[in-house]
Amino acid sequence: MDSYSYIANADAVAIETLYQAYQQNPESVDFGWRKFFEGFDFSQQFPAEEAPATNGSGAASAPAGPVAAPAAPAAPAAPQPNDYGVLNTVASTNNAPAGLVGNETVPNDKETAVRNLIHAYRSRGHLRAKTNPVRERKDRQPHLDLSDFGLSEADLDTPFRNGETLGLGPKATLRDIVAALEKIYTGTVGFEYMYIRDPEVLDWLREKIEREALSFNPGAEYKKRILKKLNEAVVFENFLHTKFLGQKRFSLEGGETTIPALDAIIGKGADLGVQEVIIGMAHRGRLNVLANIMGKTYEQIFSEFEGTAIPDLTMGDGDVKYHMGYSSEVETANGKKVNLKLAPNPSHLEAVNPVVEGFVRAKIEHQYGGDYHKILPILIHGDAALAGQGIGYELTQMSQLEGYKTGGTVHFVINNQVGFTTDFEDARSSIYCTDLAKMIDAPVIHVNGDDPEAVVFAAQLAAEYRQQFHADFFIDMVCYRRHGHNESDEPKFTQPTLYNIISKHQNPREVYNATLVERGDVDAELASQMDKEFRDTLQARLDLVKQKPLPYKYQALENEWRSLRRSTNEDFAQSPETGVSEEVVAKVAKALTTIPDGFKPIKQIDNLLRERRKMFYETRVLNWAAGELLAYGSLLTENHVVRVSGQDVQRGTFSHRHAVLHDAETSAPYNSLNHLEGEHEQLCIYNSLLSEYAVLGFEFGYGMANPTALVVWEAQFGDFANGAQTMIDQFVVSSESKWQRMNGLVMLLPHGYEGQGPEHSNARPERFLQLAAENNIVVANVTTPANFFHLLRRQLAWSFRKPLVVMSPKSMLRNPLCVSPLDEFTSGRFREVLADDYAEAKKVKRVLLCSGKVYYDLLDEQRTSNRTDVALVRVEQLHPFPQQQLQVELSKYPKAKVFWVQEEPENMGYWNYLLRFMRRELEDVVARKPSASPATGYNKIHVKEQKDLVARAFDKPKEAVADGQIKETVAVAKKQE
Repeated sequence: MDSYSYIANADAVAIETLYQAYQQNPESVDFGWRKFFEGFDFSQQFPAEEAPATNGSGAASAPAGPVAAPAAPAAPAAPQPNDYGVLNTVASTNNAPAGLVGNETVPNDKETAVRNLIHAYRSRGHLRAKTNPVRERKDRQPHLDLSDFGLSEADLDTPFRNGETLGLGPKATLRDIVAALEKIYTGTVGFEYMYIRDPEVLDWLREKIEREALSFNPGAEYKKRILKKLNEAVVFENFLHTKFLGQKRFSLEGGETTIPALDAIIGKGADLGVQEVIIGMAHRGRLNVLANIMGKTYEQIFSEFEGTAIPDLTMGDGDVKYHMGYSSEVETANGKKVNLKLAPNPSHLEAVNPVVEGFVRAKIEHQYGGDYHKILPILIHGDAALAGQGIGYELTQMSQLEGYKTGGTVHFVINNQVGFTTDFEDARSSIYCTDLAKMIDAPVIHVNGDDPEAVVFAAQLAAEYRQQFHADFFIDMVCYRRHGHNESDEPKFTQPTLYNIISKHQNPREVYNATLVERGDVDAELASQMDKEFRDTLQARLDLVKQKPLPYKYQALENEWRSLRRSTNEDFAQSPETGVSEEVVAKVAKALTTIPDGFKPIKQIDNLLRERRKMFYETRVLNWAAGELLAYGSLLTENHVVRVSGQDVQRGTFSHRHAVLHDAETSAPYNSLNHLEGEHEQLCIYNSLLSEYAVLGFEFGYGMANPTALVVWEAQFGDFANGAQTMIDQFVVSSESKWQRMNGLVMLLPHGYEGQGPEHSNARPERFLQLAAENNIVVANVTTPANFFHLLRRQLAWSFRKPLVVMSPKSMLRNPLCVSPLDEFTSGRFREVLADDYAEAKKVKRVLLCSGKVYYDLLDEQRTSNRTDVALVRVEQLHPFPQQQLQVELSKYPKAKVFWVQEEPENMGYWNYLLRFMRRELEDVVARKPSASPATGYNKIHVKEQKDLVARAFDKPKEAVADGQIKETVAVAKKQE
């Protein structure tokens, strides 16, 4: 049956009335009827099955016909699109139906050709747009010539009804249509948006582009503001270049229009409800942004250049001036107050981006009550970095995911056309550096950096789009870099012809000033006066005439941070009390063991719930998962947010956590800890996308914003943290030292040797321990559920914050010995060192220090062989190293030799780290042989290695195994596996 057969039974008079209203003003009728009438109009030219391709919204434009249309005459075969989507309309038109425009008859294939021409400009006009200020664009073959559509100059003065789609009226000639298309789509702005699949968004953008872009006129006062911001940007760079010749500043010269662009985004955003803006950017133009957007005083900037600033080293060693963050409150042109933050960033390009997004997400949830309108993230990219760094792809994929969305980001690309010394043709395969935007249907505007008004239009449109649709928007401002990568580089080494052009090219302020004078908007004297006044101001500030800093009012979360303090060595001598009451345990137990009426779990979950009830109410002994969930639940009852993310965290990689249950019939989720009795916060636990780098950065950013939340990232296997090493190096371990920013992020890295091969055994604790110094992070490998419970709660019990890295268990999750009685949760604290409760102190001749899962292998041998002469002492916290606590335990065995035992190869794990603290006390190490790979890939070899390791630890006679036997064992293992 025809999908629209119900139309035949509708009220014809009502439809006729709607249709007449549509002809007068298409916007006056409902969206669905509008699309129906557009299709109906076009159907008068071609039968439905032969209609040519529609435009991006699914609509087709053609002369209107009566509602009760006669049967369509026979039509020729529908024109077929070529490889570029251009319809071949050159075929004979003798039998084609005609459309009426005025009193002239126009062959319908011509109308179709014009319609396709308009569609082509909308889709590919950006390829011809004049967006490059310093060189001709590469020919991208946009196929926009009349001949590509079966049209010629002979048609230029023919009126075409399709001109109405551009707002030109029914009598617009082809000449008028082409002129309008050229002005809209091939000027200094290139619009990329026709790939967007949401018709509402597509129509909104088309209206903005084809109506507002043509009529955009910021007004005399705003033009003066643009010129003022350009003055500030240009003169600031020139001044620094003159006064501090040769110093690195990563100047904005060539891209100074960035400053009025940011000013416009912030101003428009504020008009639309934005109260706070978080900016992430790399080095290029950072000092200019600090001075002319953030309001950092020139005295601060100049004193840093002069070297007279006294550095604050109270929390670490600091970082270079173009990496530091800053906060301020500014007033927009319309008198709106906006809180601004520029995130600190490392040299590693684009790495700050997910940190900004995580920071914004935390502020949305805990500062603005979930309202995306109140806070806006802006990410400033370099073209080469955006195209080349994989983090851009990861972050774009995160943008609309439930666990990571922030209501849309404005991406602003300072497109220098050169990455360090690499020309753009060698820096990417795609046409544009912004092509990753297409995977989330994000619009892209390419704009010439020498046209500040066009850039401001793009900036305001981006802010409006973000507030309207809560989605990402990309601005690609094509400009240039006047100097090399830094001011001491010689760019002519690699781009001599380009830099010959750049050296003679006027800066954007001069270009815009000339345009304004030519238009008569301002006169040359005003521009010259503004330039002189600003230079005089800079000189006065350099001469120590004080500039008044912008006032700043701390927000609620910032005051939470201000109530904390930096740690001291004494803080690690003993952990604070972190036990919880029986009442809290009862609340959490009830939530974990209760499901709602009608919820049907699968059989394994039924068994899990029975096991939980048994642990909490009968044996009162908890396993690892129960201890972890009790920690989370207890913090929720104290109104702390708990946020957990990572691959498979709701269930847990090893099917142990089951924080979220799923109905067997509907798959509906049930988050048990969000159903605690009484007032409590929420457990936000999200299965992440298959990303380590961006997700860890996001969680670090979340923790940077909210000090009262427990933020946990869990790797699927600890080895996979390799993919997030940049975040670990640049943020997790160094943020407090470099930027004086504490963070309580928890990283859970499943670790342990169970014969699962080199990729699933080792979380590389040696890497974290090599990075551990000055009490910057906590590194732990815990052996009991209760100690893990206290370790997690200690994160928020401290009056400071430290990142926590845990070598978390795998096989221990189900080891019947890895349990803790409930009374260890209702009292006590985290214990950095755990004593031996089996050996007889007077008999002990050998002390085995260890950490983590290997303890249970040693424990089995100790008990099986009744080795009361060997003591097992567990170091639960590796860094900060618990020297005092450990000495207390070792003092019990004054005559014993002390060995360090680890599963990892000798060149990995903890051994080298231990030598920093116990070089004199340690007799030797018991470990696997030094190896290039973390673990064997053969289970039988693993079992033999583990047995041998335990035997050596207890000083048992080594089994004699000839080399030939070892080789034979390896060969058999390979064959079997």
